[in-house]
This record gives sequence, C-alpha cells and structure tokens, in this order.
Amino acid sequence: MDKDITCSGCGNNFVFTAEEQEFYHSKGFNEPRKCKPCRDAAKQARGGGGGYGRPQRQMYDTVCSGCGVQTQVPFQPTGSKPVYCRDCFQGSRSSY
Repeated sequence: MDKDITCSGCGNNFVFTAEEQEFYHSKGFNEPRKCKPCRDAAKQARGGGGGYGRPQRQMYDTVCSGCGVQTQVPFQPTGSKPVYCRDCFQGSRSSY
C-alpha cells in the first residue's frame, strides 16, 4: 500500500509507493525521509553523484597497449606496465 511521507528537507508530502517500499525492504534500506528532488540536491551538494559522497574519479588519457585505441583509465600511467582499454582488459582477464 502506498504511503504519504512528509519530506524533512522541504516539508512537502511525497508518495512512497508499494513498489518502492518492497525495493527498500529487499535492500535493507530505511524508509526515505526526503523527497526525490531534496535527495538529488543533497547528492549534488556532497560531490555530484560520485556515489556515497565520493568525488568523481579523475581519468587519464592513454593509448591501449593491446589494440592501440585511445582510452581513459582511472590512474596515471607511468609507462612501466602495459595499459589496456576496457575490451582488451576484459579479454585478458577471461584467459586466466
């Protein structure tokens, strides 16, 4: 059954649907205290949606050692080890 909740951020009422309640329960989450717009605003204030307040990861441009395509990786390549694009990296992992 749908539930009306008063947002702790803006004071407006919002509907917590039966489907959302089921999802929250299956994940072990607490009932939301803020409406979606207030949750989104809070997420933006924490760092723009990198997830759980984490800043967005810096990416570095490089060339894949496997296929030569231009790619980005989440670490700064030093040149001492090969660096692979996502496809080549996944292919090398599946050969173990």
